[in-house]
Amino acid sequence: MADKRSERPAHPLARQRPQQRRQRPLPPGEQFFTPGATGLRKKVERRSAAPLVFLFQLPRWIAPVALVVLLLVGFAVPSFWGGLAVLPVIGFVGWLAYMSWPSLGVRGRVLRVALLTFLLLLAADRFGAF
Repeated sequence: MADKRSERPAHPLARQRPQQRRQRPLPPGEQFFTPGATGLRKKVERRSAAPLVFLFQLPRWIAPVALVVLLLVGFAVPSFWGGLAVLPVIGFVGWLAYMSWPSLGVRGRVLRVALLTFLLLLAADRFGAF
C-alpha cells in the first residue's frame, strides 16, 4: 500500500513551489514609448518605464485596492486628512491619464478630465476651499 502512494503523482497543491516569485510577462506591443515623442513627453515616458513595469509585476489587485481605500478615506474624513488621502489618487490618475493620452479617443479624454476635475474638487473641499 505504501508503494501505491509513492507511485502516484503529488497533488498540485502539495507540490513544492519554487522559491522565486513568478512574474507576469510584459504585454505584447510594438513599442513601449510613443513614437516621435519629444520634450516633456519623452522624459516622462522614460522615467515612467520602471514604475510601470514595477506596477505590472505586482498582483493585479494591489493598486486598485490601495486607490479605493485612499479615495474612501477622502470621502469619509471631511478634514485636511481626507484631502491628503486624495492627493496620491489624483497623482496616480493624472499620471496614467498623461501616459495614455496619445492613444485615447475623445470619450476617453473627456472621462479622464472629468475624473481629475472631480478628484481636484473633492481635495479642494477637504482642504476647506468651499
